[in-house]
Amino acid sequence: MKFGLRVLRGSIAVALLMFALPVAFGATVSLVSSHAQAQTAAQIGVEGNRRIETDTIRSYFKPGPNGQLDAARIDDGLKGLVETGLFQDVKINRVGGKLVVVVVENPVIGRVAFEGNKKVKDEQLQAEVQSKARGTLSRAMVQSDTQRITEIYRRNGRFDVKVEPKIIEQPNNRVDLVFEVTEGAKTGIKSINFIGNNSVSSYRLRDIIKTRESSILSFLSSNDIYDPDRVEADRDLIRRYYLKNGYADVQVIAALTEYDPAVGGFLVTFKIDEGQQYRVGSVQFRSSIATLDGEAFRGLSRVDVGSVYNAEAVEKSIEEMQLEASRRGYAFAIVKPQGDKNYEAHTVAIVFAIDEGPRVYIERINVRGNTRTRDYVIRREFDISEGDAYNRALVDRAERRLKNLDYFKTVKINSEPGSSADRVVLNVDLEEKSTGDFSVSGGYSTADGFLGEVSISERNLLGRGWYGKAAVQYGQRTQGFTLSFVEPYLIGYRVALGLDFYMRKQQASTYVSYDSKSIGFSPRLGFQLREDLSLQVRYSISQQQITLPAYLQDCNNFGGPAGPGFYPTTAWLAANGGTIGAFNATNNCYMNGEASVAVKRELLGGAVTTSAFGYTLAYNTLDNNKNPTTGILAALNQDYAGAGGNVSYLKTTTDTKIYTPILEDIVGVLHLQAGVVTDTGKGIRMLDHFQMGPNLVRGFAPAGIGPRDITLGTNLDALGGTQYWGASFEAQMPLWFMPKEIGLKAAVFADAGSVQGYRGGDSPNPAYIHNPACATPGTLTAIQNQCLTLGADNGLIRSSVGAGLIWQSPFGPLRFDYAFPLTKSPYDRVQQFRFGGGTSF
Repeated sequence: MKFGLRVLRGSIAVALLMFALPVAFGATVSLVSSHAQAQTAAQIGVEGNRRIETDTIRSYFKPGPNGQLDAARIDDGLKGLVETGLFQDVKINRVGGKLVVVVVENPVIGRVAFEGNKKVKDEQLQAEVQSKARGTLSRAMVQSDTQRITEIYRRNGRFDVKVEPKIIEQPNNRVDLVFEVTEGAKTGIKSINFIGNNSVSSYRLRDIIKTRESSILSFLSSNDIYDPDRVEADRDLIRRYYLKNGYADVQVIAALTEYDPAVGGFLVTFKIDEGQQYRVGSVQFRSSIATLDGEAFRGLSRVDVGSVYNAEAVEKSIEEMQLEASRRGYAFAIVKPQGDKNYEAHTVAIVFAIDEGPRVYIERINVRGNTRTRDYVIRREFDISEGDAYNRALVDRAERRLKNLDYFKTVKINSEPGSSADRVVLNVDLEEKSTGDFSVSGGYSTADGFLGEVSISERNLLGRGWYGKAAVQYGQRTQGFTLSFVEPYLIGYRVALGLDFYMRKQQASTYVSYDSKSIGFSPRLGFQLREDLSLQVRYSISQQQITLPAYLQDCNNFGGPAGPGFYPTTAWLAANGGTIGAFNATNNCYMNGEASVAVKRELLGGAVTTSAFGYTLAYNTLDNNKNPTTGILAALNQDYAGAGGNVSYLKTTTDTKIYTPILEDIVGVLHLQAGVVTDTGKGIRMLDHFQMGPNLVRGFAPAGIGPRDITLGTNLDALGGTQYWGASFEAQMPLWFMPKEIGLKAAVFADAGSVQGYRGGDSPNPAYIHNPACATPGTLTAIQNQCLTLGADNGLIRSSVGAGLIWQSPFGPLRFDYAFPLTKSPYDRVQQFRFGGGTSF
């Protein structure tokens, strides 16, 4: 007696074994009655199997203690065969008192193909589906793969996608599996709204989150596509922003997402309960460890009394304190913050409690998911290793470092119990992402004209954490190439080694009269002294040579009949024309323009080699390096040239930018800069002076400010100065009437600065260096062609005011400035409009 049973998706409804249930995509199963209970596994017959061994099928039937098979064990064997997914149909029949298992094997997949997929590549789909070529076809797995493909498209913003699997029969029990995809239109986010944000504007919150609204430029980005994981991450970004700005009770209650067919997209709404803003009322340190004074950690606190409560500063303070405790020999010390809120005064009293934590050691660190990145590249980001005391602050620091590497899509470090109560296992789960970039960039600036660049770079070269880049630039007035390499961990230490090799050609323009070619090599070492403080030391060796068109050097001192350096004496003039004017006319001197003798002086020595040692000390507390709203970015640079080479000087520069909110959504930027170059024995070349322009005071042309050769008939070449200073204040504000996603901001600014102190040689002829006759403005004498007339070297303060547009466009950052000079020298060159920007694609 037998009963048939069809099973959906490889599962068996045990309660219905007495009924026949037809279901598509299943296996037909038949059971026998208790008349066959005396069978043994070896006596079972098997029919219909072509690839699966007979003994393999029999092995699913487990005999009882007496070696016999009863009805229950036959039933268990039958269900086990069905659950393997290897069979399309399974029957158990009784033939002449003998049990016979009749199977129909699932076909073998010849190939898996995709049709209609234009937005998602075959490779990505192949990696996601579980049905593989040369594998067994499972109807349940096909349905699961269909759902996976649908989910991929939905995460790419295409919620109207339809996926239909097609099974094409082939000879020899083989099939082709084809997924036909109808992608549908892109489903974007039409609006992002916030409820309950009384203290922070919606405009500011939209700047914090990663999700963006759809706009006309959305085709250049994917952040406007609805992604539930991204929306959930945005909730955390909003919460952390509030905690950083004093809202200790903030809750991002929900992120509501609704698809609106009327607008053809999603509506995202964040519900926020801000609470009140707190300030720090007091900061105390308590230690329960008798030999460890809590007050000794006060200098490590980044929390100040009276300041706005900042949860991020508290976290960093805890980390620094735990590290210091470990250095002092208290490996198990833990620091916990305690906050006592005063709701009336809106203050919070913070207590850093230092206690002896449980003695737990790290048994093992498992690194999972890194198919390309070497294990040691990941492990070296930990300040702890296997066998060390477990320190949560160091684990959190390692997780933050791994995320900052930008090698991985996701980084999660979880702990689990080890082999004993005092052991813990750390699991580092990673998902790698592409780290190589190929870009074609283009841009235009009023200084360099059109400029294009082709570059290829890799942030994780060979999976070893190396950085490499090769770039070629070609532009209207600039050409060159750069090669860069960085080893972030030199011989196992947290010291970065960088190597740079470059070549650059700069053609003459309306701002400079000479062409310049430079080639150089620079090794450097980088040290991260603190999270906000870094030091770079470097050596550079370069060679520079300038050239002039012939018509700019055809006067008598360089192109006269007696050769370079010739100047006419009174006797020579009497014999050859009688006047300097006649001589100049004969030699076309000044008739077609002439370069300054300071420029021509640089030609005499040919190519000049500069060998210099230097360092940069940088301080960075910006909240966001790309779009800062608060913090300080400061750098001190010093370079000493003279360790070999042809030149000798000490050059010092400093540059500081301070960002601070003025009003809601309005950010103030104070920019201070200064520099000085000092002669250390060989004189200072004109080319080693500071050439300043809009980089110091906007509204002026490149090299448009400072000392200049004002000799009549020359190009009035800029000579530069040995000292400069500049100060600028700018207010940046959004254009509230523009959609946030456009990325457009306005700026108003006021600049002031000065360049002075030209110290170059006055003449290419030693007889006229510092000759008083050379300092007489406008003198037309027999020595005019041997000296320069120095002008605008009086320390005059240049100033300007203006406005600009800043566009963080999909094509790269663009900036448009219009400035009006308020004070200037008669010899300065003005350029009121300035534009610069570029792109990578």
